[in-house]
Amino acid sequence: MKMMQAVYCSAYGKPNVLEVRNVPVPEIGNNEILIKNIASSITRADALMRSGNPKFARLFLGLRKLKNPIMGTGFSGEVIKLGEHVKAFKVGDLVYGETTLNFGTNAPYVKLSEEKDIVRKLPKIIEPIEAATLCDGVLTSYNFLKSVGALKAGQEVLVIGASGALGTAAIQLGKSFGAKVTGVCSAKNEEMVRQLGADVVIVYNQDNFLDSNTKYDLIYDTIGVSSFEACKPKLKAKGRYISPVLSGSLLMDMFTTCFSQKKAKFEATGLKSKEKLNSYLEDIERLLFQGALKNKVSKTFRMEEIVEAHKLLDSGRKQGNIALIF
Repeated sequence: MKMMQAVYCSAYGKPNVLEVRNVPVPEIGNNEILIKNIASSITRADALMRSGNPKFARLFLGLRKLKNPIMGTGFSGEVIKLGEHVKAFKVGDLVYGETTLNFGTNAPYVKLSEEKDIVRKLPKIIEPIEAATLCDGVLTSYNFLKSVGALKAGQEVLVIGASGALGTAAIQLGKSFGAKVTGVCSAKNEEMVRQLGADVVIVYNQDNFLDSNTKYDLIYDTIGVSSFEACKPKLKAKGRYISPVLSGSLLMDMFTTCFSQKKAKFEATGLKSKEKLNSYLEDIERLLFQGALKNKVSKTFRMEEIVEAHKLLDSGRKQGNIALIF
């Protein structure tokens, strides 16, 4: 049996629960492909899953530990083996995509289902390391702005956590949709957020957006540090507070605002249909080709540095995306 090293989560907890462990190279079925990874994503969602928070998520992830203990969901790499029934790919293809709750990409080899996983051929305009992170910040923010938040040209959107993976994508996507974009970030990241296209930047340790006179059609809390109740006075009459960070209070707010004009919304992007996510990725590839979007990877790590990578995630000081390279 051929073995490989992988980032393994042995229990819920802080970054030091992660270890590099020898595991078997996956065996593929008739409708699966095996890829040799070039890079994979390391995300805030990974950190939440590693910590087992919110705790009700363990009903889906595993009660005492992750059911799928090899970390990582985003990937890019080269197809090296095909199942007998695979038709869309050939050996040597460069691909990228997302395994969602199947995890398993923080490893040099990963198997993927042609039918179930998001697997796309890598366009020449996209570097593999950048592609490995596309299905985290960019795809999630595209879904939240376009579908969950229904952002339209001429509307105003506030992005909380504007310097992270979701935030940097949201600034650019909001501008591509024709919206006026305000970003909330630290003083250190102010210039970067302006360069991404933000019309207004609020430095959170100098000013509080809640104290301003501006009201927004959409408040996108990318890191879950605020709440619908706090943001409600800053929403326009039919405004929406949206966040990809699910919590008990957000669940309650979603229920209580069902029949209100101002609403709180959440959606698990990875649970949308494969067809819908692929259509979003086609739009994202087009924006990248047009130069209207850049996917920022600020730092890369090796497997032996995975604990340090997760400490960076937990610190809240990450800029853009970070990736694991092989």
